[in-house]
Amino acid sequence: MKVFCLGGAGKICGEAVRDLVEFSEFERITIGDYNEEAGRALMEELNDSRVDFRKVNVLEKDETIDTLRGYDVVMDGTTIKLNDRTTECIARAGCSGINLNGFGEEYKYDNIFKKHGKIHVPGFGMTPGTTDMMVRYAADRLDTVEIVRVSHGAFRPIAFSPSITETTTYEYDPDLPGRVVFEDGKFIQVPPFAREREIELPEPYGTHPQWIIPHSETKTAYEYLKEKGIRLIEVRGTWPPANMALVRALYEWGFMRNDKIRVNGADIGIMDAIGKYLQQAPEGQSTNLYGYALHVEVVGARGGKAYRHILTHTHPSSDGSVEGWEGLRAYTRCVGIPLSIGVQMIACGKVHGTGAVMPEFAFDPDDVLPELKKRMIWIHEVVEEL
Repeated sequence: MKVFCLGGAGKICGEAVRDLVEFSEFERITIGDYNEEAGRALMEELNDSRVDFRKVNVLEKDETIDTLRGYDVVMDGTTIKLNDRTTECIARAGCSGINLNGFGEEYKYDNIFKKHGKIHVPGFGMTPGTTDMMVRYAADRLDTVEIVRVSHGAFRPIAFSPSITETTTYEYDPDLPGRVVFEDGKFIQVPPFAREREIELPEPYGTHPQWIIPHSETKTAYEYLKEKGIRLIEVRGTWPPANMALVRALYEWGFMRNDKIRVNGADIGIMDAIGKYLQQAPEGQSTNLYGYALHVEVVGARGGKAYRHILTHTHPSSDGSVEGWEGLRAYTRCVGIPLSIGVQMIACGKVHGTGAVMPEFAFDPDDVLPELKKRMIWIHEVVEEL
């Protein structure tokens, strides 16, 4: 089988490519990227006869579709703003696909994937993705589910790549309709920094305030749990404290609206300008602590008794004590590895359905979680009777 890694030269998708080389049985692994220099550098680093490189510009739709034809699976590591376009290309090329973000544009191509007998799984990295598996793992062990709270701490620089900068601007857009909670039968839109809650993350990350973020788990968990009596679903997140202080100040001063300003005769968005600055400034490229930490709470009942399941996630330290997990790679590997696992699940048939399928329905956590463990990404569970 053949896999095309769209955006494969990026820091996160590159980790997924490395995982494919180490663990998968694909006969061809194609790194596809507009950045030819970075793509060829990764190919040379991997030094594997199965790996090749194709330059691709997803803004050229017909050309991209032609490039993807003949591949079994497309692993899409491109940015949020490109996922509508890339998903259409994957669908029309007749491939199965999977991406990192899962913000909703993918589902309108459901019928095209079904027509070809293919599947596309939107949003399968760490959050969403691994978090979906953690929710389902707990929910499948309960007769009814009342509350789901998904929380994460993403400890990485605020602007180590253009896609990460874009994510920051997107998630804290004041008018974003996708920032919702599910409560008592309704999806309720909330503003940035809504519903603050202190979340205790595994060490070394500690306890931090977290706020509602626009993530697909809110809607996908609802679809999976709507027959189990679900009443409340909240998804929260945080970045390093310095990042959050900056984002909050930008929000309170109106910068997150990304209003146009005129500079030297050109109109630019103020957040676009700030993002470009942070991508070039040392403060945007480093942080004190690197890595990822998940915290998932599922409350429900089994056999007439109420239970709370708390699931957390850990990985090797970023301090250099474990090779391959140094510094930023402790973050990027956490995101990229689940994407690779999802691709391999599709390739070996451990996936359910055709069309655009939510992660909770596509994959079984009993398949996914052991694969994470092989890569030193551990899921821990504590169950208490209420």
